[in-house]
Amino acid sequence: MKKITSSLTLVFLLLTAFMQAQGTIRGTVVDGENGTPLPGVNVVVEGTTNGVSTDFDGVFEIQVVENTGSLRVSYVGFKPSTLAFDLSGKKVIDLGTINLEMDSDALDEVIVKAYSLAIDRKTPVAVSTIKAETIQNELGSQEFPEILKTTPGVYVTRGGGGFGDAELRIRGFNSENVAVMINGIPVNDMENGRVYWSNWAGLSDVASSMQVQRGLGAAMIGLPSIGGTVNIVTKSTDIEKGGNVMMATGNDGYTKYGFKLSTGLLENDWAATVSLSRTTGEQFVDATTIDAYSYFLNVAKKIGENHELSFTAFGAPQRHGQRQNRLLIDDFRRSDRGIRTNTDYGYKNGQLVNIEDNFYHKPQMSLNHYWTINDISSLTTAVYYSFGTGGGGGTAGTNKFGKYDTDYRTQEFGPVNLDKIIAENKALGQATSAETFLRASRNNHQWYGALSTYNTELTEYIDLTAGIDLRFYQGDHYTELTDLLGGAFYVDDNDVNNPNKVVRVGDKYNYNDTGYTNWQGLFAQAEYNKDAISAVISVAGNNTSYKREDYFKYTPDDPLRETDWVNFAAFSTKGGVNYRLDEKHNVFGNVGYFERAPFSNAVFLNNTNVTNEEAVNQKIFSAELGYGFRGDNFRADLNVYRTQWMDRTYTISRTANNIQYTANILGIDALHQGVELELQYRPTETLTLTGMASLGDWQWANDVNDVQVFDDQQNPIGDPIDIYLDGVKVGNSAQTTFAVGADYAVLASTTLRASFNYAADYYADYDVTGRSVQGLPQTWKMPDYGVFDLGINHRFNFGGFNTQINANVFNVLGTEYISDAQDGDGSVAETALVYYGPGRTYTIGATINF
Repeated sequence: MKKITSSLTLVFLLLTAFMQAQGTIRGTVVDGENGTPLPGVNVVVEGTTNGVSTDFDGVFEIQVVENTGSLRVSYVGFKPSTLAFDLSGKKVIDLGTINLEMDSDALDEVIVKAYSLAIDRKTPVAVSTIKAETIQNELGSQEFPEILKTTPGVYVTRGGGGFGDAELRIRGFNSENVAVMINGIPVNDMENGRVYWSNWAGLSDVASSMQVQRGLGAAMIGLPSIGGTVNIVTKSTDIEKGGNVMMATGNDGYTKYGFKLSTGLLENDWAATVSLSRTTGEQFVDATTIDAYSYFLNVAKKIGENHELSFTAFGAPQRHGQRQNRLLIDDFRRSDRGIRTNTDYGYKNGQLVNIEDNFYHKPQMSLNHYWTINDISSLTTAVYYSFGTGGGGGTAGTNKFGKYDTDYRTQEFGPVNLDKIIAENKALGQATSAETFLRASRNNHQWYGALSTYNTELTEYIDLTAGIDLRFYQGDHYTELTDLLGGAFYVDDNDVNNPNKVVRVGDKYNYNDTGYTNWQGLFAQAEYNKDAISAVISVAGNNTSYKREDYFKYTPDDPLRETDWVNFAAFSTKGGVNYRLDEKHNVFGNVGYFERAPFSNAVFLNNTNVTNEEAVNQKIFSAELGYGFRGDNFRADLNVYRTQWMDRTYTISRTANNIQYTANILGIDALHQGVELELQYRPTETLTLTGMASLGDWQWANDVNDVQVFDDQQNPIGDPIDIYLDGVKVGNSAQTTFAVGADYAVLASTTLRASFNYAADYYADYDVTGRSVQGLPQTWKMPDYGVFDLGINHRFNFGGFNTQINANVFNVLGTEYISDAQDGDGSVAETALVYYGPGRTYTIGATINF
């Protein structure tokens, strides 16, 4: 009943809204001294809480209820500007270029440098930006990274379809090789490089902008990424006083509600922002239940003329059901639930149980200090702490969860009959180990870090930036028995310190270890900017250290229980030049080389304390050329890139005499190259057209011969093997993507949106080390597909409050398409294990600003 009432309320607000009038104001804010676009500038209708911020190109667009009034344009380090507007008889007005003058008495803008943001027509990298308004209007119930799906070189998939299980890939590189930062602070897992988006679900509520730097990027950290960098910037202390309440509903019971409140900058130079929200319901896939919260707090204080402190804390405790097991294409066709089918849940005493689920809470806290030392120098420092608790659920013991096993399912591919398994475990009696039970793989951790950046003007035209990047990570990994399903206990012989081998609910079993990662990085960059030329050159070095402690395989007094630190020193160098041919045209180029330490699982093999002595750094060489055009109503960005990835870390396992052995596969290289185009055209004041094309050619560059497997005494095991990869396409990301979109102001207060995304040349994922037979076919290429989305955004005055309604329908045509695939025998469609993308879904939400 509550869901029906919520939906009716939103519909009523939407119908009421069309009776209101409104207009749109656009403009571009630049540095009055050199014409450089200013990102993050606050633009607010005076006397109201209606405000927006400029994107990284300095562009803003604000919808207003009033026909006349004035805009206040403000930015830290610049004098504010007030501009009058008159919309009488117009739907849209363009204020053109707005020049802000530097304020010598204000705190210099050091945040942009601290957050490693690229500036349009200045920073020589390929970059795309998403404004807060776009995130709020178009995201809906999509996963946070899906807002980037119309960005060149980016491919996003929801994986199994659970809440927060999305995968982001850039230029064919998966999430382990894409740097994700929040306010300039890295968040990739330090052991495996992955990003788990369910940990950051609340960021969409407080993001002020999101920038994607493809390729080497401009991030000021100890080591650049391979595929690209995603930097999410949250709301900060300079936002205006006010807040909002929001509510949204959608398909399959999806419900989200929350609020945000900001004090603005108070007379005592304090400011605070707080945001809370909750999300419940399901995703498109069966039984992917959601129970998620998010919170955000920012408190800041300006200290005198030259200092500012800012404390930020945010997190998103959540639990959600997952679909972890792919099915054959024919399985989905045979199932009565079609592409929604999920075999990873069941019922216990009539209650839904997510056999595969994820539960986690990873709060992050940071304290930032911004210091203007003098007229030419500044220092920004961030110290941060993050701790995570949780893991992923699953099954253990005798496998009674087979997707074709109707003995334990009500029907083929149907939910698991957990009551039958419970009855069988109980029948074994109190003296016998349970056959089948549920477990959780836990990964708790603590992460400490410090990132400090010093900037100074060496000369009138040369700036120097230098800094340190320090991180320490401790990850505790173990399996926890969570439900014996009617059994009395379980016998596990993996713990040498548990002589009776009995494990009960809440106990650890199978494995229990701690991994330590220590990182020390230094970086320096010189930036030249004069007239039409901007150039940068940077160097960085870091040392990554790993250590492992095992509590199951060794006794407390065993010297092998804890390893020594294993160190990997690496360096990077990159440079680039941007040349502004005139006010409309610019060209740029960049080139770089860097090394990166292998991840922890390549250093300690087979989940033991055996150190891989042959683990080596990976090497990356990248080069790029680009062109940009900025006209009055048309803009375009074109770039070509080439990235060579050498000595990718891979290991291979073989078994002899019931003992598993592992060998390194050295010398595997990959080549990623392509062309990217991004367009925006505004033929009229009420219509904006966008387009994107990305043409990639990503493949393995060589075979590897005579790989010998050795035991721990360096004795050869079996015959050498060959790995045949030359010319095989890189899987797991669409190599060709297109997108077109349109925003049309059908009324002064109402904007309609439409977009179409197309993906092609998408090859199934596969085990690279498994291609040890010559003449294997190319990995299976999935069918091309296109998805059409629609949306509407409407602003109006409701009870004296500025109110906005957003409605989105994703995959309007209900297109069935394969979003992920694992290659099978013969590399054909019939043997591939796949996930389908979601069918038609929708959300409708309202936000009331005060």
